[in-house]
Amino acid sequence: MKNKIELEYSINSSPKILFARLSTPGGLSEWFANDINIQGSVYTFIWDGSEQSAELVTKKDNHLVRFKWIDDEDDAYFEFKIHKDELTGDVALMITDFADDDDKDDTIDLWDRQIDELKHALGL
Repeated sequence: MKNKIELEYSINSSPKILFARLSTPGGLSEWFANDINIQGSVYTFIWDGSEQSAELVTKKDNHLVRFKWIDDEDDAYFEFKIHKDELTGDVALMITDFADDDDKDDTIDLWDRQIDELKHALGL
């Protein structure tokens, strides 16, 4: 069984602009995958010749996007949640993912690199 990983990244961007990068094929292809094909609620993410499909299961504008991998037997998913601190106005991106114990560090490293790409795409 896979373990839940919860990561938080500070992103100096408005929730609306950030949400577009997390929920649209054009936005996701800037940092998450090389290309993305969509059929209905199924997103096929393409990386250097390999591909993986996930179903968009939850979407709340400017707040939350959750995908469930189609070929994963576990109830594993990956989720992007935008949190804006009402007092400071700081925006954080919370990522929830799942990984086996052996893959946990690699998964965290991968997200760290992906978020660097996201920040670059946002001009940060």
